[in-house]
Order: sequence, then structure tokens, then C-alpha cells
Amino acid sequence: MAKKKRHSDGTPAAVQLTAAGVPFAVHTYVHDPSTASFGAEAAQALGVEPARVFKTLMVRLETVRRAAGVAAEEHAVAVVPVSSRLDLKAAAAALGAKRAALADPAVAERLTGYVVGGISPLGQRHRHRLVLDGSALDADTVFISGGRRGLEIELAPADLLAVADGTTADLAVPGH
Repeated sequence: MAKKKRHSDGTPAAVQLTAAGVPFAVHTYVHDPSTASFGAEAAQALGVEPARVFKTLMVRLETVRRAAGVAAEEHAVAVVPVSSRLDLKAAAAALGAKRAALADPAVAERLTGYVVGGISPLGQRHRHRLVLDGSALDADTVFISGGRRGLEIELAPADLLAVADGTTADLAVPGH
């Protein structure tokens, strides 16, 4: 059973969108703690195609500082449809890194200020570079986590990119 709201619910993601003057809708549903896939649960609960519901993944990037020739580590955000997997090589290339790996969930929670399954690409504790799968541009609106399990934000992909100062790339491969 999904409920649709047209106002900010106070999560940092909703606050950031409201402050930016971006139109968005908040959708809530009852989260089942035993669910294995947060994104699939959201798509089903909201009656939305999984290709329009996007998951936020924190990636750890290994870059090489040219001047020193020393490897450095950085974190970034990759946003892909819940019906897909993240292509880590594509993410590394899109973010100009030597390699990319999924961040440890505890690190992702600490860096974003959100819990796994509720990590939003917006309103994070620390700002990170963001890359959105290009398939998002095929839809008028997409759904992203609003900052907690059972809360999704619907907005135009161009607005997500503008507020997050993000880029797009082909990041998704079939599968979960």
C-alpha cells in the first residue's frame, strides 16, 4: 500500500530539493524488514516499473595522482536502475579512476548519513561526485531513495543531475 505526498517530509534529501526549488513528489510505503531487495520492494509497493526506480551505490575509487605517482582513494555515488547491476569498470571510467569497487556498507552509511536501503543520492553528510546511469534520461521522472527505507522521491532526472551536479554514463548491466 503506497501513499503519495506532495510536500517535504524533512529528510536531508527532501530539504535539499526544497531549498533548490525543484519540483518532486514523496512516495511512502510500508517497508518489510525481511526483504532481500530494497529497490525491488519499492518498485512493487509503488506499482512502478523497476527501470524507473534507481538505487544509490557508494563506490570506492582508486585514482593515481599524476604528480606524485601515488594511488589515492576517494568515494563517489553511482545511481543505477534497481533491475540492473553496476558495471564497476564503467563507473571507474566515468569518474576518471583507475579502479572502482563497492564501498563497505558501514563506510557508505558513515559517509552519507543514511542507512543501507535508504541511502539517497541527495542530502548526504559529505558531498560526493555523482554519476547517473544514462537510461534515466529515457523517463520523464525517476524514483530515488528519499533518505530512509519506505520513502521514495520522484523527480525529473535532469533535476537530480542539476541538484547533485552530476553526470551521466552507461553504468548498468542486466541483473540485480
